[in-house]
Amino acid sequence: MGFKHLIIVFALAAAIPAGGQTKFVFSPQWMAQAQFAGYYVAKEKGFYDEEGLDVEINHPFATQTLEDRVRSGASQAYSMFLTEAMELVDKGIPVVNILQTSMNSSMVIVSRYGADPLGLRNAKVITWRVGFGQVPMCMASREHLDYKWITASSSLNLFVAGAVDATLATSYNEYYQLLQTGLVTPGKGIYRFSEHGYNIQEDGVYMTAAAYKKDRDSAERFVRASRRGWEWAAEHPDETLEIVMKYVKEFRIPTNRILQQLMLEEVLRLQLDPDSGEREFRLRPDMVSQASSLMLEGGILKDEVTVEQLLP
Repeated sequence: MGFKHLIIVFALAAAIPAGGQTKFVFSPQWMAQAQFAGYYVAKEKGFYDEEGLDVEINHPFATQTLEDRVRSGASQAYSMFLTEAMELVDKGIPVVNILQTSMNSSMVIVSRYGADPLGLRNAKVITWRVGFGQVPMCMASREHLDYKWITASSSLNLFVAGAVDATLATSYNEYYQLLQTGLVTPGKGIYRFSEHGYNIQEDGVYMTAAAYKKDRDSAERFVRASRRGWEWAAEHPDETLEIVMKYVKEFRIPTNRILQQLMLEEVLRLQLDPDSGEREFRLRPDMVSQASSLMLEGGILKDEVTVEQLLP
C-alpha cells in the first residue's frame, strides 16, 4: 500500500470513533411530514451511516416551544425558521446556521370565501402557538392592519367552524388542507408573503454556538449527508414519498398520501433560489438583513442580528 493510500485510510479511521458511530440527535420543528423528507432519506438510504453517524430524528410535541428544546440541550441540531433563530440570538442564545434548506417564504394568509385578507377590519386571525409568526405580525403592523391575533395549536378547526376570519398557513401544509374544506378557493382570499416584498427564508438547521464549537466534525458530517438526502429526494420524488409515508405511519400522524405528495413538491420548490433557480443551501445576506429590519421595526428584536452572527 502506497503512502497516499495510508493517509486516506488513517483519515477515514480518525473520522469514525473506534467505538462505532457517533450519536447525533436532530430535532425538526414539527411532527413527521414531508417537510423533513431529506433527513428521512439520508437516514433510510444510509447517508448518515456512511458519515459514521448514528442519527436520531427526534420530533417535538406540538405544544413544546423551540426555545425550550434548545435550552434543554436534548438535541445537537434543530430545524427552525430564520426568524426564530434571530429571536434566539437576540435573547442571548447564540445559534449558528449549519445548513439552509428554504430559499423562499411559504407563509400565506388565508381568508374565508375569497375575502381579501388585507381588506379585513377587526379580523380575528390565527397564528401558531409554537411560533413562526414573526414576519406576518410585522407585516400587519407595517400595513396598518388591525388584526386580532389568536394563538392556537392548530388553525383548521377554528377556521372551519367560522370562529375566525382568516388564518396563517404554510403553502406546503395548512393551505392544502384548507382547500379540501371547500371554504377556500385557489387564487382568491390568499395573501402570499413571497409575492408582496416579504420573501424571507425559513427552514434551516441550527446548532448552539457552543455545541458546534464542541463537535464541528459531526456537524459537518451531518450537513454533508443531509444535503445528499435532499438532493436525492429532488431526483427521486416517488421513492421519497414512500419513505415519508413510512415515518408518517410510524409516528401515527393523521394525514394522507396526496397531502404528503403535495407537501413534498412544494417544499422542494421552495428550496430553489428565486434568482438562480438552484438548490443553494445557503443563508442569503439580503434576506437576513430584511428580516432583521422588519423585526426591529415590529419590536420583536431589540438589536440588529446580522448574517455574520448566524454563520459558524
